[in-house]
Amino acid sequence: MLADRDAGAVAHHGGRARLGAAELGAGPGERASLVQFSSAFCQPCRATRRILAEVAEMVPGVVHIEIDAEERLDLVRALGIEKTPTVLVLDAAGLIVRRASGMPRKADVIAALGAAVA
Repeated sequence: MLADRDAGAVAHHGGRARLGAAELGAGPGERASLVQFSSAFCQPCRATRRILAEVAEMVPGVVHIEIDAEERLDLVRALGIEKTPTVLVLDAAGLIVRRASGMPRKADVIAALGAAVA
């Protein structure tokens, strides 16, 4: 399940972490972003990649951005990422509105996007 929380992180707005293109390594989505922290030998990361890509294709203005946790240890530490896959759902402003560790169910990702694009 995708929880309502974020870690003390990079930039903040109203107590919530905000991630932009500089942190993400890519432009955020117009409506929302699905950010996945992965590692090279993580089996659940592959399935998560597929699920998030499918959801991003279904919802206009939503992008899927995958970040290699080993290459971005600074961001991993700043956000308190403890395992892969970890998925962050960002709203249009780049604020983290949901967070989950482990492979999410497609229905949970779609529901979490509802909070981001509302």
